[in-house]
Amino acid sequence: MENREIARVLWETADLMEIAGEDSFRIRSYRNGATAVEGHPERIEDILRDLNRKVTDIPGIGKGLATVLGEIIASGSCERRDLLLQKFPPAALEFLKIQGLGPKGIALIFEHYRINTIDELERLCLEEKLRVLPRMGAKLEEKVLRSIAQYRQRTSRYLLSYAEGIAGELTSLFREVPGVEAVTPAGSLRRGRETVGDLDLLVTGPNAMGALERFIAYPRVDEILGRGENKASARVGHEGLQVDVRALPRESFGAAMQYFTGSKDHNVAVRTRAVRMGLKLSEYGLYRVEDDTKVAGETESGIYEALGLRWIPPELRENCGEIEAAEQDRLPELVELKHIRGDLHMHTTETDGRASLEEMAEAAREQGYEYIAITDHSKALAMANGLDETRAVAFAKQVREINRRGLGIRIFSGLECDILRDGALDLANDALAELDLVIGSVHSHMNLEPGEMTDRLLRALECPSLRILGHPTGRMLLHRDPYPFDFERVVDEAVRRGVWLEINASPERLDLSWAMIRTAKSRGARFTISTDAHQPKHLANMRYGVITARRGWLAPADIMNTLPVRTFAAALQKKS
Repeated sequence: MENREIARVLWETADLMEIAGEDSFRIRSYRNGATAVEGHPERIEDILRDLNRKVTDIPGIGKGLATVLGEIIASGSCERRDLLLQKFPPAALEFLKIQGLGPKGIALIFEHYRINTIDELERLCLEEKLRVLPRMGAKLEEKVLRSIAQYRQRTSRYLLSYAEGIAGELTSLFREVPGVEAVTPAGSLRRGRETVGDLDLLVTGPNAMGALERFIAYPRVDEILGRGENKASARVGHEGLQVDVRALPRESFGAAMQYFTGSKDHNVAVRTRAVRMGLKLSEYGLYRVEDDTKVAGETESGIYEALGLRWIPPELRENCGEIEAAEQDRLPELVELKHIRGDLHMHTTETDGRASLEEMAEAAREQGYEYIAITDHSKALAMANGLDETRAVAFAKQVREINRRGLGIRIFSGLECDILRDGALDLANDALAELDLVIGSVHSHMNLEPGEMTDRLLRALECPSLRILGHPTGRMLLHRDPYPFDFERVVDEAVRRGVWLEINASPERLDLSWAMIRTAKSRGARFTISTDAHQPKHLANMRYGVITARRGWLAPADIMNTLPVRTFAAALQKKS
């Protein structure tokens, strides 16, 4: 099992324990263990199987949890979780995914209504039976109903990072097969969509069929869905991601890549263009209608060129103007990972991070960055041991001293400062002014009415020290939708005040969305791409932010942390 899968079992067990009203210390130990497992750079399973190592050497893992981890590795679950699932309905874990309830709310519902399914929960809301319970009301019923609808829409969706991990695992497996030349992901993964419904892998080479056999026999295949002459489909891993593997002849590889990458709307537009030119396009190639002569098919670029188009980067293939731009040779030169010179949002052990300032700086230097900003939380996040004014000023002084000593990378003193409910920033302006860079972020009161949330963000933008609006919509993919507000009005004010918009590269957020990025760019916004890293390995998530920026049609010039360190430092000093 991968660490993420083990951590999920621990999180679920902790939530079930909270529903059951168990000891809060024990619940916290499971959650701390889940955080430790998910963030550990090595596979926990490998450590457990190594007789010379102890999993208890990992901070946050005691003897009791070590036993639980062994149970999870052996069976995919643990005794405590299984016992709780006998006590509660099978749908208890589904209820936890409904926004607005939480473990205590679910426990209250179970106490009063013996429901077993999401459908029954929906009926309770429609019959207005939830509002009569303590601490619940009509607004909560409405929120639960909306969340149920959203939950049904996102069921069987997976984070981009998860699908990428499965793709990498299978690619390595198939490349071990003699006679396999290339293994390439297609579909929504190749386009960089923030969530993925299934995974398409295209395999070429004289023994491409051998990859299908290796796939079917792979131990992590949970359920075989189909096996044909050139295709195999199966569900992989505990999460059940559907993977379709196709074996292709080399001469059709480009056409298949174009076809299976999509999107559907893009492909319809491309095929319509082909028909107007007297051609027909399929996954096998591009052909003349009149005599069925093959025009192109071995490469994607050949397909687009034969249609009078520049090759279109996969991230843009959503039928949102990319075909017209390709025809007129005005596609943007999109940002690439190599253009990023610094990471401007990260946390350390000073608050809720898992590495020191020096360790984060060293990891960033190894990434090849010229600079970073350390942006620990402000005091409103008491659970994260957020910085107050005194600690923030002391931190700025510490960073100045570190820069004088030199770590081989420039460090900017920063803070992720909470935007309070009324729009004020969490720290006094004179303390914020001591810092090089201030990110303003919303972490609470996300259920405000759209007008109130808009006013809140507009007031925050008035702070003279604010430089970046962090994860601007507050969304958590597959978990929490963006909070509603007048996005265009906030963007216009950010542009007027010289505040940059963050593209948060955490794969759980990818906030802003690509559509919002395009809107903001059209209104003159400037952007940063940052990882919100809480430990060194999170710095590698920068690629997801770059993919999202590319989907938003951004060039290097649109992104502030593509600037060389001196130019960036100068840009920090002035708002325009």
